[in-house]
Amino acid sequence: MSMLLRGTELRYVLTYQLVLHGPATIPELINALKWHGFTVNGRASKAISDALRWEMGRGRVDRIRRGKYAALEFPRGTEHRMHQRVLALRAESRARSGREDPLQWFD
Repeated sequence: MSMLLRGTELRYVLTYQLVLHGPATIPELINALKWHGFTVNGRASKAISDALRWEMGRGRVDRIRRGKYAALEFPRGTEHRMHQRVLALRAESRARSGREDPLQWFD
């Protein structure tokens, strides 16, 4: 069962994906959400582009070209808050789906 993301949670997950893995297209971000066990309401491409547009307004994301986005630099405190929230969301998604933590072997 996929975990529904919206609002701040969706923006944090998408932005942090860009921070960790670099520039990505909308289809790549859709695949990343699915891989982590997340889903969005409605048309995924629209939900993602709307969320990233909001982040662009805050100076955390830039659109490189149509449909491709990259993270910009932003305060460490904001990045830390995002990171902690994304880790918690991923753990919740794994718990709901019964999947193992793929990083547990690196503790």
